[in-house]
Amino acid sequence: MVKKGVKVNLRIALGQFNAVVGDVWGNAEALGAFVERAADAGCDMVVFPEMCICGYPPEDLLLKKHFLIDNQKAVETLAGGCGDITVVAGFAEWHDEMAYNSLGVMRNGRLEAVYRKCVLPNYGVFDEKRYFHAGGEPLIIEVKGVSVALTICEDIWQLDWLAKFLEGDKRKDLIVNISASPFHLGKIGERQEILSRCAKHFGCAVGYCNLVGGQDELVFDGRSMFVDASGQVTCRAKAFDEDLLVVDVDALQEGTVTVKTVSAAVEHPCADAGDGASEVYEALVLGTRDYVRKNGFEKVLIGLSGGIDSSLTAAIAVAALGAENVVGVTMPSRFNLAETRTDAQRTAENLGMSFHTAPIEDALGSFHETLKLFEGWDNKGVAYENLQARIRGTILMSLSNQFSYLVLTTGNKSETAVGYSTLYGDTAGGFAVIKDVPKTMVYELAEHVNRAAGSEVIPVSVINRPPSAELRDDQKDSDSLPDYDLLDTILKGYIEEDKSPAELTASGLDAKTVKRIARLVDLNEYKRRQSPPGVRITPKAFGKDRRMPITNHYR
Repeated sequence: MVKKGVKVNLRIALGQFNAVVGDVWGNAEALGAFVERAADAGCDMVVFPEMCICGYPPEDLLLKKHFLIDNQKAVETLAGGCGDITVVAGFAEWHDEMAYNSLGVMRNGRLEAVYRKCVLPNYGVFDEKRYFHAGGEPLIIEVKGVSVALTICEDIWQLDWLAKFLEGDKRKDLIVNISASPFHLGKIGERQEILSRCAKHFGCAVGYCNLVGGQDELVFDGRSMFVDASGQVTCRAKAFDEDLLVVDVDALQEGTVTVKTVSAAVEHPCADAGDGASEVYEALVLGTRDYVRKNGFEKVLIGLSGGIDSSLTAAIAVAALGAENVVGVTMPSRFNLAETRTDAQRTAENLGMSFHTAPIEDALGSFHETLKLFEGWDNKGVAYENLQARIRGTILMSLSNQFSYLVLTTGNKSETAVGYSTLYGDTAGGFAVIKDVPKTMVYELAEHVNRAAGSEVIPVSVINRPPSAELRDDQKDSDSLPDYDLLDTILKGYIEEDKSPAELTASGLDAKTVKRIARLVDLNEYKRRQSPPGVRITPKAFGKDRRMPITNHYR
C-alpha cells in the first residue's frame, strides 16, 4: 500500500502478445524479447496476457500432463532471464496433480509467486471447467511501494464475487487483470464497462492486458488499457496488433495513485476504435493471416465468381497475405453472365492478385453423360445445379493438393445458416473467411474496402448486382430466400438470441417465413458440421459457440 505523503513512481508496461497455441518454447522466447523492450523503456513491471505461454485456448492439449509440465518449465526459463524487472504472465499449471489456469509472478531470476484463476467461464466459446480446477486464494504483490492485486480474465467480470474475494485484504493501489478475451462486434464496449465499474468500486486504477491474434475461429483483438479510479480509460494499446503500452503510476499525497501514459511511448487514442465495419474487417484480416501462417501455408486459392462474397474474401486475403500470395480462379459455365466473368477479372486486377480462367462446361457435359446411366437423372433440377458447384470444388481442391495452396471458401453466415450452399462444392476448402458475416454486413464490408482504399477496389457493379448462384438461367437468391434484410433479422433472433419462432412472430415478423427459416436452420446442421472453420465476429457463431445435435427432432 502506498503510504500517505510518500512519492513513488512505478513504470509498468502491458505487453499484448500474439501467442501460438502449443508453442510453449517459442512463446517464452518471444516474451523474453518483450521483457527486454520493457526493461529498455525503464519499466519496473511488465504484464502479459492470460495463457500466453501456451496460447489460448489450448483445448485438449490440457489433458496431456507432459504439456502442462512443459508449460511450467517454459515459465521457469522465462523467469531466469527477467533480472530485477517484475514479470507477470499467464500459463497452464500442473499443481498437486491438478491443472490450473494460472498467473506467474517472476523476478530476480525465479518464479516467485503464482495466482490461480478462481472464476472459470463455461459458456459461449469457453470450456474451462472441462480442464481446470478453480483457485481459492488472492494474490497481492508490492512493486516499488505500490500494492497490486492480480486477477485473471473472468475474475474481474464477476464484480460482486471479486469484492467479497478481496475484502479484508490490504488496500489495492492497482488491480491488474490478464485476459484472453476474444473479439466480437461490440465487445470493446462491454470490456470498458466492466473495467470502469471495477475501478470505481475499488477506488483504484485497473490495468488490463489482453491477448492478440487469431486461433482457429477466434480472434483476440488486444486493446489492452488502463482505467483510472474514476472509471475513465486513460490509454489503450493497438487493436488487432502486438503492442507494448507503457505508463507511469504516480502516488499522490493522500495515498491514491494516478496513471498516465509515458510521454516517450506511443500514445494511442482512447476513443472507441472505428465503426463496426472497420472493426470486423480488421478482425477478418488478422484471423485469416494467422490461420494461414500458423498452419504453415504461404498462398491461398479462391474461386472468384464475380459475386460480392468471393470479391470481399479476395480483398481480405490480399490485405492479410499480400497480393502475391493470393490466387483467383474463375470457373464459368453457360449460366454465368458475361458481366460476372468480367467483374471477377476486374476485381483480381484491382487487387493485384493472379487470376486464371478454367471453364467447366466440358466437365459438366462429361459428368452429365456419365450420370445419365442412372435412370431418373436429368439436367433440370437442383442436383444438376449442385453438380456445377462440386466440379468447381474439385478443381480448387485439386489445385490445392498440387501446389499446397489453402482454399478459402466464400460462403457467408446467412447462406451457411439456411444451407444455401453445396456440400463438397462451394463448402470445399480449408478456411471460411466470412462464415460468420451476415449477408447484409458483407455489403457494408465491401463498401468499407472501397472507402478505405479511396477507389473502386470491388467494382460497384458487383455490389449493385442482385446476388445469384448462377447455376441456372436467370437465377437469383431471392428465388429461394427472403430478402437478406429480413433473413438476417430472423437469423439474428433465432441463432444469436435463441428466440423461438413464436417470439419472433410476436415481434412482428411473418409467421410463415419465420417457421420456414427456422426449419432450414435446424435441418442444415449436418452441412455446417462438415464445413471448414471461419472467423468469429458475432456473439454467437456456428462452431464453438453453437453446438447443436445433427439428429434432432425438436422444433
